[in-house]
This record gives sequence, C-alpha cells and structure tokens, in this order.
Amino acid sequence: MLISFPLFIFLVILSPMEEKAIEIIDRSIAYFMRFGLRAVSMDEIARELGISKKTLYKYFKDKNDLIVQGVQMKIKMDEKSCENSTSEGENAIDELFKISEFVIQSLSNLNQSVLFELKKFHPEAWQIMHNHKWEFVYRTIKTNIDRGIAEGIYRENLNSEIIARLYVGSTDMIMESEVFPWPEFKLDNVYLEVLKFQVRGLANEKGITYLQTKMNNL
Repeated sequence: MLISFPLFIFLVILSPMEEKAIEIIDRSIAYFMRFGLRAVSMDEIARELGISKKTLYKYFKDKNDLIVQGVQMKIKMDEKSCENSTSEGENAIDELFKISEFVIQSLSNLNQSVLFELKKFHPEAWQIMHNHKWEFVYRTIKTNIDRGIAEGIYRENLNSEIIARLYVGSTDMIMESEVFPWPEFKLDNVYLEVLKFQVRGLANEKGITYLQTKMNNL
C-alpha cells in the first residue's frame, strides 16, 4: 500500500471514495507538484503509477476530473485538521498557531506554477478552492476572533467579520507570485510573518504576553 500516512488517517472521512481512487489521487498530486498540471498527461500518470489507463479511467473521466477530486480531497483534509486544531487549542492564539502548522507544511510543498495553471486551465477546481476559503476558512477565523474576545486575550472592539475577510484576502496576496516572487520569498516564511503580524493586531496586553511566551518556546 502506497497511500501516505496522513491520507490513511482520513480514509474514513473521505468515504465513500474507494481506497484505490485515494491512492491514485495521492500519488498523482505528488507528480503534478513536480512537473505541473498542464505538462502531465493521463498516459504519463498511468505509466508513473504503474497502472493501466483502463484502471485510471475507471475512477476518473479525464484529467480535469482527477484534479477536481484531488482538490476536493485536499480540502476535506484541511477542514479536518482545522477542526482538530480548534478542539486542541489551549486558547484562540494557540488555536491559530496549531492551524498555521498545517498551513505552513502545505505551503512549503506548494509549487506556485501549479496554482497559476489551476486557475487558468481548471476553473472548476479553482472555484472549489475559492469557495472553501470564503466559506470554511472565513467562518473558522471569525469564530476564532470571537473566541479570543470571549477569552479576554483579543481586543474587545474588533469587528470579527472585517478581520476574517482581511485574513482570507491575505492568503490570496501571499500566493500572488508578483507580490512575493519565488524563490526570493518562501510562502511558508511569508505566511508565518503575516500570522505573527495579524495576531499582534488582534491581541490585547494579556494576549501579547501569551504570544511572546509562545514565540520564545517555538
């Protein structure tokens, strides 16, 4: 079995998708990240994975379908990780940093050319990502801000709706190659700096004290 460990954990979550389809998606994503979306054909994927084209087309209508299902699976994994971070976080600041650990790991493996090709050549998959950010991510951050205010570590006069929109909008800016061109800027480093900047803006004196302690322990 060649399914990566994180995906093995999410097999139940991703049901009723068949395990073989999950394996194909997992390995195809790794191949796309190496060579890009447009340059890779279904023939190459079948050859790289050591399966027949008949097997590949049993689960996916075409390359676009494979990419769409890959994006959907990745989003389900992201959402589960965020939900775990929410339940495990000691407080709102701790929750944000736990979420950031998963985001930073994802960004460190991200090929920016894949994002460009996804937007240009696979609009359905891109729209799914867009909806995920402005629905799930927005809701998660807004809830975090409300939590921090209730816990007394965020400033009381924050507008959680506006701040949550700023957070989601900043993720688009981070991924814009014109703003932070690779390899001069690594996306994971940029994200961490933006996160620290944002948390300092959210936190009151008590929250900043906790943040400084947390940063010293990282």
